[in-house]
Amino acid sequence: MTAKIRLYVEHPLGPGQSVPLTREHAHYLFGVMRLSVGGQVALFNGQDGEWLADVAEASKRGGLLSCAEQTKPLQLPPDLWLLFAPIKKARTDFIVEKAAEMGAARIMPVQTGFTNSERIRQDRLQAHAVEAAEQCGGTFVPDVTELQRLDRVLDAWPEGRQLMFCDEAEVGSALRLAENEPGQPWAILIGPEGGFSDQERKRLKALSYAHVVSLGPRILRADTAAVAAMTMWQQALGDWS
Repeated sequence: MTAKIRLYVEHPLGPGQSVPLTREHAHYLFGVMRLSVGGQVALFNGQDGEWLADVAEASKRGGLLSCAEQTKPLQLPPDLWLLFAPIKKARTDFIVEKAAEMGAARIMPVQTGFTNSERIRQDRLQAHAVEAAEQCGGTFVPDVTELQRLDRVLDAWPEGRQLMFCDEAEVGSALRLAENEPGQPWAILIGPEGGFSDQERKRLKALSYAHVVSLGPRILRADTAAVAAMTMWQQALGDWS
């Protein structure tokens, strides 16, 4: 049996486990969705898979759910990071939502030389990632990190992780991702609307782990590029093949 409502909760899930509801979740379930005692909700916490839970107690300010049975095991995404330069608010939200839906393990806003936005609301973007996982049926929620400078991220780059560098200056050239070994740690880097600076491009091209990739014969908007790049990577090296 599958419940129509899915919720992400920060609480252990297991056979007979009781899950107390936050005031926000209680308002949504009982005030908006009109559930009552005996109703059912699908729960996940990013660690224990998805569980069907029964409403044991219901009130406007709280409530209690009881786990009945596991309906999905934990499904981890590939070890893929998405690095992107924040753009306008709604389009940054879009990138985070689509990255969570498409299987990013970590979402990392980065400050580049031409990044338009100098600050983000990390908590709001994390909430968008949670909502995307709730809607798409996922059992894992990627972490959305605080905004970091790209040069500092590269300074601390972990050994063994490859980087797919999407450069609009390379329109028309292509890299065969399928020639790489699947199952390895990767990251995708999407630049700002103004592109990368000459200094950034020079440094990226000099890195042994960086692979320059074209996203086709046309220059894409940053949010479109993020979806296109993740699709390309997932089909070649991810869990879509």
